[in-house]
Amino acid sequence: MSLNIHASFLPHTDPEVSLAFYRDILGFEVRNDVGYEGMRWITVGPVDQPSVSIVLHPPAVDPGITDDERRVITEMMAKGTFAGIVLATKDVDGVFERAKAGGADVAQEPADQPYGVRDCALRDPAGNMIRIQEQH
Repeated sequence: MSLNIHASFLPHTDPEVSLAFYRDILGFEVRNDVGYEGMRWITVGPVDQPSVSIVLHPPAVDPGITDDERRVITEMMAKGTFAGIVLATKDVDGVFERAKAGGADVAQEPADQPYGVRDCALRDPAGNMIRIQEQH
């Protein structure tokens, strides 16, 4: 059996600000932008990987989520502990400098980690942790 990663989901708190971050700062292309009942789902992805996407979605809209769960999700997003993703690049320092110049929220500057990778960490506008590892 062969499986591929097709899409990952990250919540957004402001679709326009998230769109600008992923499109203008990280350089992803917009694949889909769907509005429904005052909410927006935006699909973005790397230009050279058309089969891999990130869906930016309104948080805590699933019908089975309670008000208490919705509150916890909102609190965790504000702290940057709810969701995250790991990206890879051949030039982590260059991507970091571009993101920093674009106003990204820096959580960690590029560093060689004891577990063998060089990476950095940013938070997107919704607080999601974006780790970027250098790929050899």
